[in-house]
Amino acid sequence: MAAINLPFIHSPPSLQIFSIKSPQSTSKFLLFSQSIASPLLSSSSKLYTTAKARASSLIAFAARNLSESELNSVPETAGEIAGKFPSDAGVYAVYDKDGDVQFIGITRSIAGSVATHWKSVPELCVSVKFGVVDEPDRTTLTQAWKSWMEEHIKATGKVPPGNESGNATWVRQPPKKKADLRLTPGRHVQLTVPLEELIDQLVKENKVVAFIKGSRSAPLCGFSQRVIGILEAEGVDYESVDVLDEEYNNGLRESLKTYSNWPTFPQIFVDGQLIGGCDILSSMHEKGELAGLFKN
Repeated sequence: MAAINLPFIHSPPSLQIFSIKSPQSTSKFLLFSQSIASPLLSSSSKLYTTAKARASSLIAFAARNLSESELNSVPETAGEIAGKFPSDAGVYAVYDKDGDVQFIGITRSIAGSVATHWKSVPELCVSVKFGVVDEPDRTTLTQAWKSWMEEHIKATGKVPPGNESGNATWVRQPPKKKADLRLTPGRHVQLTVPLEELIDQLVKENKVVAFIKGSRSAPLCGFSQRVIGILEAEGVDYESVDVLDEEYNNGLRESLKTYSNWPTFPQIFVDGQLIGGCDILSSMHEKGELAGLFKN
């Protein structure tokens, strides 16, 4: 039995993948779902589900198949990726410079995933085909991926390298866990420099700094949790500081508001400059703009 990587969104239990040997001993791969109908009914540029299909758990698609979808070159800068690719959910296939499929995936943001691949494996992410999925629930996205995988395997007799079991090239690796930084030795130790100077030194000596409520392992507000999730999803090496730690960061909240001229938390700094809070970081993440920001 051969396994196939399906990153970002895991396969449902009903999706089964088999390897079958032909009489010529050539490996052929067959994918089928016990409860999902056959896809590819027409040549619309988008994928959709009907209410009737949703009610009966039989998902029908109207989509261009992989071979008929337009091949889009990946721009050489991260900022241009967000302008060229949609931020919608969908299925996509990544091609190398020789025109070979390296990976087929599904995502909640096509632009975001393309930017991530461009950042991690630029030599393999040269061009991309994609299909936007309307009403993108988990089953619909998985069926879209299954359709393109079936077509590719039927045409080539093999799984894309990035989808082979054990291939970690296309799988996001979690960043190494770090302890939260402390600005002072403790509240009972008198500082010899103003707290604002310590903040200035911290944000200028580190690429990315997130001032959050709580720790990175246990955020104490939804906005801080969202920021930590985005930074880790982007694979960013960042520093975190708990603004609620009154023992080692006593007075930090008010001092940071004065330093940044920003009244709320969390606050994210990149290269010594305030980027903003949760809303701004979330918007940039959805548009695929963070890869270029963190790479520069």
